Amino acid sequence: MHDVGTVIGLLVVVTLVSVAARRIAIPYPTLMVICGLAIGLIPGLPALTLNPDVVLLIFLPPLLYGAAWMTSWPDFRANIRPISLLAIGLVLATTTTVAVVVHWAMPEMPWAIAFVLGALVSPPDAVAATAVTRGLSVPRRIVTILEGESLVNDATGLVAYRLAVTAAVTGIFSLSDAVAQFFIVAIGGVLVGLAIAWVIAQIHMRLDDPTIETVITLLTPYLAYLLAESLHVSGVLATVAVGIYLSRRSNVLFSSDMRLNANAVWSVVAFLLNGVTFVLIGLQLPTVAAGAGSLTNLTQIELAGLTCLVVVLVRLLWVYPAALVPRLFSSRLRARDPYPGLASLTVIGWAGMRGVVSLAAAMALPLTLTDGSPFPFRDLIIYITFGVILFTLVVQSLTLPVLIRWLGVSLPAKRNDLEEAEARLEILMAAFAFLDEAASVGDPDRHGIESLRAQLERDRLQLEATLETAKSTMIRTATVCRRLYSGAMAAQRHRLRKMWKNAEYDLVLLNQLQRDLDLEESRVRKYGGKADDRISLVREQAPLFG
Repeated sequence: MHDVGTVIGLLVVVTLVSVAARRIAIPYPTLMVICGLAIGLIPGLPALTLNPDVVLLIFLPPLLYGAAWMTSWPDFRANIRPISLLAIGLVLATTTTVAVVVHWAMPEMPWAIAFVLGALVSPPDAVAATAVTRGLSVPRRIVTILEGESLVNDATGLVAYRLAVTAAVTGIFSLSDAVAQFFIVAIGGVLVGLAIAWVIAQIHMRLDDPTIETVITLLTPYLAYLLAESLHVSGVLATVAVGIYLSRRSNVLFSSDMRLNANAVWSVVAFLLNGVTFVLIGLQLPTVAAGAGSLTNLTQIELAGLTCLVVVLVRLLWVYPAALVPRLFSSRLRARDPYPGLASLTVIGWAGMRGVVSLAAAMALPLTLTDGSPFPFRDLIIYITFGVILFTLVVQSLTLPVLIRWLGVSLPAKRNDLEEAEARLEILMAAFAFLDEAASVGDPDRHGIESLRAQLERDRLQLEATLETAKSTMIRTATVCRRLYSGAMAAQRHRLRKMWKNAEYDLVLLNQLQRDLDLEESRVRKYGGKADDRISLVREQAPLFG
């Protein structure tokens, strides 16, 4: 009963803090961490210890899956070079630099233990990056790079962490074996994820029950993560691969009713899981502080501050040459993708928030070595990791919006309005093209064609005249043949699918347009139409006429 009350209390806190965050315009991860800290410092309250197994199993897969689902694969692929340099190169560079600096500051700390600490604090958090950047008006490419990095770097950091822990516990380390294991774990995770994604896609193709399909989407990330981990490959990359694959095919695999149902469920699930993870971080302060009592408080603070400084400086010093050096050796790259500029790189360099995965991995450190002796500096490692997370989540996320405005990299609001109107016009013109083809082949329902064309024309004129983001709706009358409307809807979906495939517009905007089409189709089915045309509306492979 106590555990149930604790969970309900956390959900209440998450809801109230989210409302407050919107009112005072503070990133909600930051406010939730601060709120958790405040609650944890209340005298007399029982300490809430973070169970690392619960975090890595219950929280991590759905959060990674949700972040991967919102990632545009064309954008990800187009930015694979900077994402790889950050997610692999920067993580390994940060791990090494932190280990060297901490070992220099505390020579009694063994090298393997220093590398454990470096691996823990090196990867930025996927949840934090997504939560903080989504609310900011920054160029699309910056968001793509930050979110793409955060999806992959957890795998790099966790693999480095496991190798360092193994070396610390057993006293054995081989660089060649470590490199080979890294590639096996990474490639194996992606392959397992793609295999599971294919199986899940086949299941969805054969179902037409929104409730059951939504439940399957909730189970999918856990299946990918658990199967990959049982095969000793990366559960993180398996989950990410499943999310990106199914997201890319979602407009073919799922019916409109299923998408509407799943989006509603997932928005609630993601909101609650995100909020609880950040509150849990703040609640760990009493536990972390109580455990790190073997050294003087000043020494702990100094080491935590030094590690924070190294983590921030290494990232800032990495992003500038990582963008410049490849362009120095490739004229094709310079012509295709000019140097992004110091302002954009500074934003990427400052947006390195760490999160709950680092803390969970730190608290999952073994208690003893193989000889039975205590794991060296375990409490200090947890304390320093917590300090880095706290600094990056509070200081960096609070100052990031200010930095964006000061550097002038934010997008004007009117650009998004114009982009939305243009995209809406494109899919609307696909419906006109369908009606023109229907008329050219001698469709007998001339009155239906003209009636629907008149209604579509009003929508087009409204969009062209106002260029506003207000949703344009098709007003259907009883005189419009349902068969013609279904064809016009299919034409819009066909054009939207091409826009999605070619990444012509922002993924968030394309998802919004798809949701609008889903709502239109759902209303038609609800008010006087059969729901037997899913194949023709959603999965058509043949031409519209033939």
